[in-house]
Amino acid sequence: MNKTTYQFPEGFLWGGATAANQLEGAYLEGGKGMNLADVMPGGKVRLKVISTPGFNFEIDKEKYTYPNHEGIDFYHRYKEDIALFAEMGFKAYRMSIAWSRIFPNGNELVPNEEGLAFYDKVFDECLKHNMEPVVTISHYEMPLYLIKEYGGWRNREVVTFFERYATTLFNRYKNKVKYWLTFNEINGAVFHPISSLGFSPDTEDVRLQESFQGLHHQFVASSLAVKACHEIISEGKIGCMLICAPVYSIDSKPENILYAFQEEQIFNYLCGDVQVRGEYPAFSKRFFKENGITIQMENGDLETIKQYPVDFISFSYYMSRTEKKEKTAEEKAAGNIFSGVKNPFLEASDWGWEIDPIGLRIALNQLYDRYRVPLFVVENGLGAYDNVEEDGSINDDYRIDYLRKHIEAMGEAVEDGVDLMGYTSWGCIDLVSASTGEMSKRYGFIYVDKQDDGSGTLERKKKKSFYWYKNVIASNGQNL
Repeated sequence: MNKTTYQFPEGFLWGGATAANQLEGAYLEGGKGMNLADVMPGGKVRLKVISTPGFNFEIDKEKYTYPNHEGIDFYHRYKEDIALFAEMGFKAYRMSIAWSRIFPNGNELVPNEEGLAFYDKVFDECLKHNMEPVVTISHYEMPLYLIKEYGGWRNREVVTFFERYATTLFNRYKNKVKYWLTFNEINGAVFHPISSLGFSPDTEDVRLQESFQGLHHQFVASSLAVKACHEIISEGKIGCMLICAPVYSIDSKPENILYAFQEEQIFNYLCGDVQVRGEYPAFSKRFFKENGITIQMENGDLETIKQYPVDFISFSYYMSRTEKKEKTAEEKAAGNIFSGVKNPFLEASDWGWEIDPIGLRIALNQLYDRYRVPLFVVENGLGAYDNVEEDGSINDDYRIDYLRKHIEAMGEAVEDGVDLMGYTSWGCIDLVSASTGEMSKRYGFIYVDKQDDGSGTLERKKKKSFYWYKNVIASNGQNL
């Protein structure tokens, strides 16, 4: 164990994170309606398939597999899984609610009681183990009906449907859930609108226009959710959720530095400025003008956004991003939705994602310097191939090393003066990969016996990292 020289705050929310569409399964049970994740095929082609204009959002089992349909069967095994989280000592469990479990089509006036009751049971189980639920309201699983009949978040009517959905959750769970997040990785919408906004532009020429119009609708919906949360839950805290990746210039050439700076403004700060500062940033005016973007707003939109900013910023951090103004296809690096150029100073994961713990310290300082609100790292982890030994053990020292270095970076940021609320490692139990639909891309402290071809018993096994993270939490980050 490595002893640290810094101190995480008392009451720090150590835990883990998952998403409903990647682990629940039971896609046709409990009155649930179809959602985007239900028509996403397994395999590395999944994002390309659903992003292709003209995709009909139908299931084709002759051509594809659909691992999200079963997930890891959390729907039936939640008690077992939450008990394992509790054994590690989780103070918080970040999870999401499937919108189509509550409103099967998304636009109903009356919610589905069976769906509401399921999450009651999940929250009760968390609270029984003194674990705070941290709940994402919308995490890449928009009801399919809203996509096919309304065109996703391009349609202003969806704001009303989301406000009704969020208000239903606050009223139902006001005595069980204190911490809420509105939209998962909201700033990823420009890069991949299908997952976040529920549509794929017909042409690249309209991608920015349609994406930022959809984002504006989400900004208004988020502010209305903040308003409702504060009115209904007296001690409720509600945050935005961003992908954060500091953007480095490949060298000291001023043109590259300026390009990296401008990319960082648009990607890391535009959504944060709207949701935290309550206004579109000054730099967005020129960006919109130069890219032919005209956002249609209704009277009162800007006032609503200004009046109801979020209480804190939560974000995912997997990697930094290195940029140059002119790059070739061969120079591009793999990444989480976005990609820059390869950084010669960084190693990469099995899936090509560059590993940069220092970038997390930089990100935390940048965000706190800009916004001065509490921060919460709600996703961070290593997707890797795990091997089960003959004796049943899983010795994932590579994951321990990755997490240790990132937790050390967080500790340094706290020492720098950053107000950090908590840390929920991504994929605390193995689940279906969002980007590739694979089970073999494993993140968890808990191994789930399910393979890419759908075989497996779904048996849960504790990895070496399970016991390591238990010690980290018990020592409040002192024993790494």
